[in-house]
Amino acid sequence: MTSKMEVTLQEKPPTVSWGAVKPLREGQVDVADPTGLTFSVSLLSVCSGCLECCIKCLGGIPYPSLIATILLYAGVALFCGCGHEALSGTVTILQNYFEVVRGPVDSLDVFTMIDIIKYVIYGIASAFFVYGILLMVEGFFTSGAIKDLYGDFKITTCGRCVSAWFIMLTYIFMLAWLGVTAFTSLPVFIYFNIWTICQNATILEGVTLCLDPRQYGIVPVGEGKTVCTGSDKFYKMCESNELDMTFHLFVCSLAGAGAAVIAMIHYLMVLSANWAYVKDACRMQKYEDTKSKEEQELHDIHSTRSKERLNAYT
Repeated sequence: MTSKMEVTLQEKPPTVSWGAVKPLREGQVDVADPTGLTFSVSLLSVCSGCLECCIKCLGGIPYPSLIATILLYAGVALFCGCGHEALSGTVTILQNYFEVVRGPVDSLDVFTMIDIIKYVIYGIASAFFVYGILLMVEGFFTSGAIKDLYGDFKITTCGRCVSAWFIMLTYIFMLAWLGVTAFTSLPVFIYFNIWTICQNATILEGVTLCLDPRQYGIVPVGEGKTVCTGSDKFYKMCESNELDMTFHLFVCSLAGAGAAVIAMIHYLMVLSANWAYVKDACRMQKYEDTKSKEEQELHDIHSTRSKERLNAYT
């Protein structure tokens, strides 16, 4: 009896309390793991796991959609910000140098139209901010559907319809931005002419040129609000910062509208490619489902025949 108890006591592993374990100093070696391989292997496994997780996350990002979204946000921000400030500079130039007076509240004059365009700019900024997020989310889901055809994510007819709807909507927005670009080029052309006349004011001595806002429909035909070369208003306008700043702001706004057009074209290419990939993936999924069903039917037929033969033999 005592021998058995001694054996059991000897077979019981010794218990080590964590309070008795002392940290190793420099130069000391752990007796349990003198080489330190256990800690190194565990550290390498943790690092490799983090690296695989990062690679998986980076691989799931739709980079074409991300580039198009960044380009769209940059173009819209440039167009809206510079366009808003350029319109404010235009109001200052019309009031200070052309002496255009703001009409009554009910009348539709140039200042009222500028205020309306500013509100439209606010709507464009907010609308395309949301639209860029929607297209980015659609790119994430489409990339997940393409890369994980046999996983839990299912490609439905609704998803294909949403992709087609985004293609149609992006095409309409591209045409709209083309119109906005053409419309923005008009004030750039007007200010370029005024800026060129101001730059060549010394060459035009003895020649009288007048800037008439009636030519552009800014003021009614009955009002003569002209500024001619050689006058004090003309020199003050040319020497002021408003003219130079407003001209360059309109140029930046035109560049932003062009960037938005390029972003819409990029989105069209990305959405069309994703839609084609999803369509092919759906066909491949249907083919695999049909193939698996046929194989299951053949397996059931063979199993039924083998059972019949076994029953006939017995």
